[in-house]
Amino acid sequence: MFGPTQPGPIRADQPSSKPLANIAFVVENEKGADVASFTTDEQGQFRVPLPPGHYTVSKKGKKGGIGHYGPFDVDVLADKMTRVTWECDTGIR
Repeated sequence: MFGPTQPGPIRADQPSSKPLANIAFVVENEKGADVASFTTDEQGQFRVPLPPGHYTVSKKGKKGGIGHYGPFDVDVLADKMTRVTWECDTGIR
């Protein structure tokens, strides 16, 4: 999810966030090496197979500027699917 989607006060009848669709992210291991990448689908969802370990996920190509799209920490356990929900901040105010 990302939001806010528009500047100013949020109206009660309008959503303040929406899925972050079709955005590329990179996955780094604990040593900072890129080990995978993925692109979110239309609903902002993704699936990427990773061995057990600690990872950091960031928007691909994001080099400062307005908004926050990671890094997000993820711990992957053996033989378990890890579900994550991240709130990305557009920086719109």
